[in-house]
Amino acid sequence: MASTADAPHKHIFPIRVYYEDTDMGGVVYHANYLKYIERARSDYVRGLGNDQNAMRDGGIVWVIRRIEAEYLTPAKFDDELIVESWVSSISGVRLTMGQLVKRGETEVFRASVTAVCMNQEGRPVRLPAEIRALM
Repeated sequence: MASTADAPHKHIFPIRVYYEDTDMGGVVYHANYLKYIERARSDYVRGLGNDQNAMRDGGIVWVIRRIEAEYLTPAKFDDELIVESWVSSISGVRLTMGQLVKRGETEVFRASVTAVCMNQEGRPVRLPAEIRALM
């Protein structure tokens, strides 16, 4: 997976672990990391100026094609986490982002997420030029 060292536009998104995020042992339930990184990606693209509602109204939506995830060390109830997100690569048809969840300097979770755009018929379409320019 790509590292943040080569990320020119790294986005930072804070997360606090709530009781509802944890299992009986007070450890973050594994699926919740996917929610954390989704929130961070949404905030990142919104901040760049990508209006996902306008895209949908125009007949195009983002769809996650692939996620490669590594669970490195557990996060626990009341931890303050940071999700770092960056564009790893972009082509005419796909966007790959690196994401890292950290507690202080400790890496907790790492993912590489590939997204594509789909039309209303569920077929892949080229990423709009204005989206590629934002990234």
